[in-house]
Amino acid sequence: MKIGFIGCGNMGTAMIQGMIDSGKCAPSEMMISCRTASVLEEKNRKYGVKTTLDNREVAGFAEILFLAVKPQFYADVIAEIRGDVGELAMVVSIAPGKTLAWLEEQFGRKLKLIRMMPNTPALVKAGMTGICADAAVSSEELAVVRELLSGFSETEVVPEHLMDVVTAVSGSSPAYVFLFIEAMADAAVAGGMPRAQAYKFAANAVLGSAKMVLDTGLHPGVLKDMVCSPAGTTIQAVRVLEEKGMRSSVIEAMMKCLDISRGM
Repeated sequence: MKIGFIGCGNMGTAMIQGMIDSGKCAPSEMMISCRTASVLEEKNRKYGVKTTLDNREVAGFAEILFLAVKPQFYADVIAEIRGDVGELAMVVSIAPGKTLAWLEEQFGRKLKLIRMMPNTPALVKAGMTGICADAAVSSEELAVVRELLSGFSETEVVPEHLMDVVTAVSGSSPAYVFLFIEAMADAAVAGGMPRAQAYKFAANAVLGSAKMVLDTGLHPGVLKDMVCSPAGTTIQAVRVLEEKGMRSSVIEAMMKCLDISRGM
């Protein structure tokens, strides 16, 4: 299966590395392009993949073509490559806000189109990706793409109208979590803990808490109550977080993210 990538920024690189490291794609079966020769030389040295400065060459090569450029560049890139994409090829977009209908309109013809929204934990092979496809993509073909993604991410198939929600709850949310970890570490430093140690405690607390949600299947509220002993320290911390509007702040932040994604 020949895999093509147009664009190899942080997200594209995470996907490329995940597919290669996991053995989901042989380096000889992957070709990538971007605008910078030095970047391509580095990717070739590191991963052994084919490289080119010509987006059209990648489009003609790929049986599965990932468009991993910024959303504002999609129209120009598609205009450049639309005559070179094979009739049987699958085109996978990672851009928020760009619907399947919009993609088809840009290509000017029927194609096998897939949308996905990954997130940056793919860099450490712990990503979460929402995915949807148009009617031209068979369930077997979608399964092939999901298998490729499994090298760096969990995947969930969602209806297209929920893809903007995926952006808010998964695609953008690592930034919220990093902010939370940073704030907890700042407080630990204020309490006298060395910063490097503070980050380790805070990050592992978040990591372990997330694993508890996934592994136990218990409601987060139940897990929260398990930590809040009567007349203890934790319930007082939770009370302050509620008083300061943590829950509503997170909801409002995600709704703003959702609105922006829908407008892209």
